[in-house]
Amino acid sequence: MLSAVAEGNNTSGGIASFVGRKSNEVAHPLRVLEDCRLLVKEPDLFRSGRARYRIAEPLVTFYQAIMSREWARLEVGGAPDVWPGARARFLSQVAGPHFEAICREYAIMAGADVFGGPPAEVGSGTVPDPANRTQIEVDVVVMAPAEPGKPRRILALGEVKWDRVMETRHVDRLRRARDLLAVRGFDTRDTVLSCFSGGGFSDELRAARDRDERLIGLDQLYAG
Repeated sequence: MLSAVAEGNNTSGGIASFVGRKSNEVAHPLRVLEDCRLLVKEPDLFRSGRARYRIAEPLVTFYQAIMSREWARLEVGGAPDVWPGARARFLSQVAGPHFEAICREYAIMAGADVFGGPPAEVGSGTVPDPANRTQIEVDVVVMAPAEPGKPRRILALGEVKWDRVMETRHVDRLRRARDLLAVRGFDTRDTVLSCFSGGGFSDELRAARDRDERLIGLDQLYAG
């Protein structure tokens, strides 16, 4: 089951399919792995009852996604030969998800001045886009405290890229998600669109940045 999550199957249905079981048959093992703090269950902030799982310790992800499948060659000192074929898998299945978790931790600790208010809930979410027959995966969602009788306010929506230079299309995607969420009744009037990147930002993105956008790189994430 850890291998299933390391391979990118982060829902209970996806995990069950990977291990060849029905969803109800993996419920108890998933709870055990949660209790042992090997897996973390993170709710989808935009889809009630939906959740994703991630491996709590990135070294376990590294073992499951990279080492276990290449153990024979690694045991005989073949790491230099293994790495070229494993690098893309490492970036997408190990480094990428861990960097997303770091960005969400940053959002939790961010002061009210960063996103326009104190965060009450931080996670990720999926926004259906019926017109384009697709879904927009939002890596970082920052919610304000709920207020009785008022629409839930979204402080920020964020896209995360560990190894890529981010461009204006990434902000366009977040803007589309914000518009769709406004239609669903969320308060998005002051929602900040945040790009988190380990690879930097294009000159075009920097030049076109509006007041409602944040470009957050490694210097901000690791400041202090």
